[in-house]
Amino acid sequence: MDLFSRTWAALRTAAAGLRAEDFERPSGCAGWLVRDLVCHLVIDAQDVLITLATPAEGEPTRDALTYWTVSGTPPTGDDPLDTLTVRLAAAYGDPALLMFHLDDVGSAADRAAWLADPGLRVSTRGEVLTVGDYLAAYVLEWTLHHLDLTAHLPGVAGPPPEGLARSREMVERIAGAALPGGFSDAGAASPVVFPAAFSDEDVLLVGTGRRDPTEAETRAIGELAPALPFHLG
Repeated sequence: MDLFSRTWAALRTAAAGLRAEDFERPSGCAGWLVRDLVCHLVIDAQDVLITLATPAEGEPTRDALTYWTVSGTPPTGDDPLDTLTVRLAAAYGDPALLMFHLDDVGSAADRAAWLADPGLRVSTRGEVLTVGDYLAAYVLEWTLHHLDLTAHLPGVAGPPPEGLARSREMVERIAGAALPGGFSDAGAASPVVFPAAFSDEDVLLVGTGRRDPTEAETRAIGELAPALPFHLG
């Protein structure tokens, strides 16, 4: 819960410091401006509130890692929710109104996370998770979108180091489970370990297709290179 809050607070702080003209810059999400990404964060915060208020019965069907689905196909922008997000972001007009909404709903989501019982089971997307696993999954969500926010805004502070490190670990484990033969004899996913020379940010950007690897990086990745990137949804 602490890391959920720290990564979420850092992302909201970075967004709060943007200038009006920054909202019209491209983000790291293909086809989305910064304002579209910020609007998506409002929807994310609403999802957190809804999920934390949706208790579930039965055994968990997902955890912090299996919450994510992996695809080799990048998003096309044709998804109805993606299209709605762009239209909704434009409807705000004044970025100050969008930021007011993010601060309002985002703060509520953070408070709800602190108040929730980590062992409580909740339902989202037709699956059951513990609150602890659900919030842990969102550490990756906040960190990746923080990188998206700052992709073309070099003067804006990036994600906290502890969020980057945890997200790298998650991506390596998710990638390991997604590859053929990625499970050990004990049934646990064997993590794919990127070269130690890769920074945590490099692993997240290259591993999730947010940037193409350089020739040197491709050689360093070796046999894993043809399987990249892993698009998470």
